[in-house]
Amino acid sequence: MVRQNKFFGHFLVPLMTTLVIIVSPVIAQQQPTRPPPTPDPPIEAPKDSKSDQAPSKPDEAIGKSKLEQETGTVNDRIFAVLPNYGTVETAKVLQPLTSGQKFRLATAGVFDWGALGFNGALSAIAQARNDPSAWGQGWDAYGKRYGASFADNSIGTYMTTAVFPSLLHEDPRYFQMGKGGFSHRFVYGWSRLFVTRTDSGSMRFNYSESVGNAAAAAISNIYHTADDRTAARNATTLGFLILYDGLSNELKEFWPDIRRKLFHKTSP
Repeated sequence: MVRQNKFFGHFLVPLMTTLVIIVSPVIAQQQPTRPPPTPDPPIEAPKDSKSDQAPSKPDEAIGKSKLEQETGTVNDRIFAVLPNYGTVETAKVLQPLTSGQKFRLATAGVFDWGALGFNGALSAIAQARNDPSAWGQGWDAYGKRYGASFADNSIGTYMTTAVFPSLLHEDPRYFQMGKGGFSHRFVYGWSRLFVTRTDSGSMRFNYSESVGNAAAAAISNIYHTADDRTAARNATTLGFLILYDGLSNELKEFWPDIRRKLFHKTSP
C-alpha cells in the first residue's frame, strides 16, 4: 500500500519496534469493562406527516459517510492523519462488496488528503537522498519523484483493493480481531496477508495481495528509470509492498486501543 523506496529498508525495524513498544503496554493495561446496560425500549412517537417522510437514522450511521455506511467500514484515521479506509471494527455479518464499492474504497484511499501529503513527504526524502540519481535535483526532479511515489501507491492500492478482489471475488476489507492477547492479535494482523475472506464468506489464500502487488511492481517498470528496471529492484519492490501492507494491518488492528489509551477517545 505504501511506496517501497530503498530508504525504507532502514526504517522497517524501527517502525515495527515502535509499534510493539506503544501497543504492548496498552493491551497489558486494559481492564475488563462491564457491558453497557440494556436500554429501555424506545417510546414510539405519534405518527405524523413529518416523521413519516423523514425517518431518523440509526445511531451507528450518525457521522458516517455514505461509503462507510454502504460497506460497513469506518475511516478511523490513524493518529488523526493516515487514511484508514476499508477497516471493519465490528464482528457483525456484512453484505459482500460489489465491484463498484471495491473501486470506491480504493479511490477514497488513493486521493485522500493524508495519502497525498504522505507521498509528498516520501518524495522529499527521496529528493534529499537524490534517489534515483538520474533525475537530479530541482522542482522538475521533485515532480518526477512525486509522480513515481503517487503511481506506486495508487497502482498497488487499486490492484489489491479493487482490480484483483473484483476478478477473484475476494473481500479487501480488514476485519479487526479487536479482542485477545497482544501476540494473538499481532499474528492475526500479519496472517491477513495470506488469508482473506471471499465474497461468499469463506476463507482462502489471499491471492489479491500477492498477485496484485506483483502486478504493481511489474507496472512500475514503465515509469521508473532504466537503472531501476531490474529483476532485483522488482523483487525488492514486491517485498516492501507486502511488508508495509502487513505493517498497515498492525496499525489498523491496534489503533483503537492506542486511541482509547493515549488519546482517551472511545470512538472514531
